[in-house]
Amino acid sequence: MSQTQKKAEPCVMVIFGATGDLTKRKLFPALYNLAKQGFLPDNFAVIGVGRQELETADFWSKISADLNEFVGAGVDKNLIKWFQDRTYYTGGDFDDDKKLFKDIKTLLAEVCEKHQIPENFFYYLATPPQLFANVSEKISKNGLAKQTNGNWRRFIYEKPFGRDLESARKLNAELLKILDESQIYRIDHYLGKETVQNILVFRFGNSIFEPIWNRNYVDHVQITVAEKLGVESRGGYYDTAGALRDMIPNHIFQLVTLTAMEPPVSFEADAVRNEQAKILHAIQPFSPEDVLHKTVRGQYGDGVMDEKTFTSYRREENVAAESNTETYAALKLSIDNWRWANVPFYVRTGKHLAEKHTEIVVQFKKAPFMLFRDTPIERLTTNRIVIHIQPDEGITLHFGAKTPGPIVNMGAVDMDFNYVEFFGETISTGYERLLFDCMIGDATLFQRADMVEASWGIVSPILDVWHAIPARDFPNYESGSWGPAEADALLAQDGRKWKNTVEK
Repeated sequence: MSQTQKKAEPCVMVIFGATGDLTKRKLFPALYNLAKQGFLPDNFAVIGVGRQELETADFWSKISADLNEFVGAGVDKNLIKWFQDRTYYTGGDFDDDKKLFKDIKTLLAEVCEKHQIPENFFYYLATPPQLFANVSEKISKNGLAKQTNGNWRRFIYEKPFGRDLESARKLNAELLKILDESQIYRIDHYLGKETVQNILVFRFGNSIFEPIWNRNYVDHVQITVAEKLGVESRGGYYDTAGALRDMIPNHIFQLVTLTAMEPPVSFEADAVRNEQAKILHAIQPFSPEDVLHKTVRGQYGDGVMDEKTFTSYRREENVAAESNTETYAALKLSIDNWRWANVPFYVRTGKHLAEKHTEIVVQFKKAPFMLFRDTPIERLTTNRIVIHIQPDEGITLHFGAKTPGPIVNMGAVDMDFNYVEFFGETISTGYERLLFDCMIGDATLFQRADMVEASWGIVSPILDVWHAIPARDFPNYESGSWGPAEADALLAQDGRKWKNTVEK
């Protein structure tokens, strides 16, 4: 994380799945933003690879239109021309290593010669996960994965990386037969968000917070990833995945580890990831009994949001009429280490909830009341730190202060820091930092094989119980609410409640 270089190394980015949604909405806009900010070298090129057989001119025409749509107002025509001169396309059957991958090899040689790029390549697999190993093997068979003469080859894999512990182990094993772990970059775009990266700076760069970041002062931690949207057009995928698989082993566990980890010895990639891995291994495994009492699942039904009526999950396109797939999941996690003993971490994620927001709430213990027992103060304001990740990135410190007047009374006060107000707005997709890090070989914000497997090891027992005992009360929360009542009960049994930004 301690980059000192301004520009990435000269290289070629090869995107498999170049005609897909991710490429147009995120990858090309992220590359455009990097170039605009001066982070891309002049010796740079992109090769798109897709199943469609298109001419490069037709591919660029599509990408150009997408950039105008997703980058926003004020697209730089000179920069568009710069990209056009460096963008290429080839298409064909991903199973055909005799033609498609030989075409890729030939095109890479031509591009490197034309733009005077050393043979540094990184491959972005924006494809279904079942193609990860197959495509990587064909790249390797054609001599395009081997690192020689000081040149590098790196591979970025989109989530989901497996669908349970067994499949994640199998995929890791298949990739490690042909690649070194140092070549593998398992991406989680949440870690590209400024506030997520700021967690480490906030905790370890400010001496006022780290001394109280432990079981002696913290009552509990809440992590919420709430979405107002439903499954939209992703019903076919989502009905085989569900909220637990889709969000918790990756996005939410990354937030848990960054919040809970010990100080690393440096910001070198493995130093940071070693501490994250320790947290994942310290999370108490779920017994079947724990699953019944420490987890909650939900599925949205009909409801009203913003004066619009929304239909239930079971009536979404490509969703089974009696589907038992959860669109909401909440867990109570216990971390078995010295810092966090007896401090519960409550995590939740769901679709069609009251508001779109992602945040981490660190709730501190109450101060002793004795000093205030003969005053009008009936209860003390408890302190909390709220790290807002999206849509408004920032940090809030919540504390109590005396209200004006002749008697001692207390009111709650929020001290807010907002990224946009303080630093100005920076247009970002969340992928800029991650693509740049891959180009310079910094894997800090990418998951390692042991981290992926440890995450699935926590989640798989929950999946097993949920599969063995199908939910009988779905749908069990209204669209536009904060989820099922059982999720509130999960905290209420401990004398706590969720912090909701909109009470409904």
